[in-house]
Amino acid sequence: MRALLQRSKAASVVVAGETVGAIEEGLVVLLGVGQEDGEADAVYLADKIAGLRIFEDEDGKMNRSVLDVGGAVLSVSQFTLYGDTRKGRRPNFMAAARPEAAQALYERFNALLRERGLRVETGRFGEMMDVSLVNWGPVTLWLDSKA
Repeated sequence: MRALLQRSKAASVVVAGETVGAIEEGLVVLLGVGQEDGEADAVYLADKIAGLRIFEDEDGKMNRSVLDVGGAVLSVSQFTLYGDTRKGRRPNFMAAARPEAAQALYERFNALLRERGLRVETGRFGEMMDVSLVNWGPVTLWLDSKA
């Protein structure tokens, strides 16, 4: 699994004019599921994201996790994280999981974050979404369960 993680002051997802998910302080997670991904990948990323110390403490050092600051997560499925652009001008998405498998693992990942005590808002799987965020820092990290 691959995740693009952004520390955010506010974020939302709109589908067909309706806000379907919104958070204040927390993390925006764009999550891609690959063909080879399974439960262990979801557990690894949920643990990593819940505990990653990228929020500042009272001394201004990145020493607190999203759990420590009482933040939330806005999780958005993003198969394009598996786009291979090495050849030609059109990305190849063959490494991305099929939609049925990807949706199940995306939902499991969100459940795992909730089990760790996080409030999780989501987009809508497979829909065209308008994702808005105020990237705080900016702080943006790339996570890969296979790396």
